[in-house]
Amino acid sequence: MTAPFTLPPGSEATAPPERRGLARDGVTLLAARPATVTTHRFRDLPDLLAPGDVVVVNTSPTAPARLDAVRGDGTVTPVHVATTLDDGSWVAEVRRPDNTGPDLGVEPGSVLLLPGGVQLQLTGPFPVAGSRLWRARTDPATAAAAHLARHGTPIRYGYLDRAVPLSALQNVYATPVAPPDLGSAEMASAGRPFTDRVLVRLMTRGVTVLPLVLHTGVSSPELHEPPAPERFAVPAATARTVSAARAAGGRVVAVGTTVTRALESATGEDGVTRPATGWTDLVLGPDRPARVVDGLVTGLHAPEASHLQLLAAVAGIELVDEAYRVAVATHLLWHEFGDSMLFLP
Repeated sequence: MTAPFTLPPGSEATAPPERRGLARDGVTLLAARPATVTTHRFRDLPDLLAPGDVVVVNTSPTAPARLDAVRGDGTVTPVHVATTLDDGSWVAEVRRPDNTGPDLGVEPGSVLLLPGGVQLQLTGPFPVAGSRLWRARTDPATAAAAHLARHGTPIRYGYLDRAVPLSALQNVYATPVAPPDLGSAEMASAGRPFTDRVLVRLMTRGVTVLPLVLHTGVSSPELHEPPAPERFAVPAATARTVSAARAAGGRVVAVGTTVTRALESATGEDGVTRPATGWTDLVLGPDRPARVVDGLVTGLHAPEASHLQLLAAVAGIELVDEAYRVAVATHLLWHEFGDSMLFLP
């Protein structure tokens, strides 16, 4: 694990950068390489990479995954829908009524009334006993994607000063998905600073931009648990180009922990990335370091976040610790609307 750090007051981004007078690609980008950490704007990313490198993005769109549910005693409480399983059941997190964290007191068999007269019954914890997430079934049987499209709103946590529209939580390359897929319960936020001009400049510099999909669940930042199983797909063209780039000496730069998880799930012990689809429960760490990802664009994660372990698996503990030391000292902003880091170990 990395060394602990403390967020200074005012370090949480409480609104999109556009409300602070910045373009998406105008946020700060901290570039961390061995022996040096430098400060840039995100629009400078193409200048920090080299011809022959590849940048891999997650095209999963953000879903309006929050529903207001009514408990048996009449209390209204948020429910965050993380995903749906192959049998059509829902996976959801029941929040406290004030949205300060997951409600760890709910029990199997509990029934909540969703908008539209749909009942949601919690059938058991997911993926294992003691988890904050619940497998649930609906009565009448209801497709989650359509229900969220009709009744859902974006998930948001207490550090935001007010609600933001779903459009503010979509990356510029997000691609619609077909039901029963929901998309991502929360934005794959490492990609938010990308703009059309950054993508074009990457390509004209000789950096290939490749897509994959990983539908992110809910992060529950209050508990900092490892990520639950998530559905992903690495296309054949992406796998082939990643392998070719590595063979030619190029770097594979993942945009976010979601891309890292998907690419590493599709990469064997031989270091070869192959097309893959399905569910991944991979958690990178000291016992399973990165095999194919050797560069990472990421947002800034909270001190207890499990994502820091993944960063260390790619970039090494020392480089991650130094980057976060600089981030704290230079008053960068955290969370999905904050600043960015580029690790090039």
